[in-house]
Amino acid sequence: MTTVWFIRHGESISNANLPTKHPELSELTAKGHEEAQQIARAFREKPDLIVVSPYVRAKQTAVPTITHFSPISVAEWPVFEFTYLHPERYNGTRGIERGPVARAYWERNDPFEKEMGKGESFAELMARVRALIDRLHQHPAQFIAVFSHGLFLRALVWMLLTGLREPSQDSMRRYSQFLQSVYMPNGAIIKTTFTGNAPISLTGFDTKHMDERQDIS
Repeated sequence: MTTVWFIRHGESISNANLPTKHPELSELTAKGHEEAQQIARAFREKPDLIVVSPYVRAKQTAVPTITHFSPISVAEWPVFEFTYLHPERYNGTRGIERGPVARAYWERNDPFEKEMGKGESFAELMARVRALIDRLHQHPAQFIAVFSHGLFLRALVWMLLTGLREPSQDSMRRYSQFLQSVYMPNGAIIKTTFTGNAPISLTGFDTKHMDERQDIS
């Protein structure tokens, strides 16, 4: 049996509606760094493995937890954010400015579209989520902490709840509706248990730790 905590990164400059250079390079705000400290305090035992997204904001969020439990095994897996817009869309823009382009993408509802040729398709997102689920079913570690992103983690929860695993216009529409109705706050944790091929148990979005303010020694 493997316990897995899926953790959304702390507040980033993109979350704060500040100009972003590139979707991979959006850093944490001062609030986001404080949330990273609060996440580290949520752990009552040392994970066997910490998994991080290659995106800067997720790596920064993991730092206090890695430091607190050092030495600890750390691995980079493809649990990065669903970046469906071309990276050039982010160059110096704020989220509110990217809004019309993002809405148009979802309205087209094409699961295989790569926006402007370089955005990630919904089909590719689903493949990454499936691969993560399969990997965790087979992983020998007893406790894994995964530092990832809001759209990706909600895709994970959506897939586990619905059982939908293949891209189609219908599945993309359902995922879009799920995003509109389910919000995952920065710093929230989803606690799950993977046991062989048995159904996966999961909690809601745990944010109790976000009320703590003291520093980690």
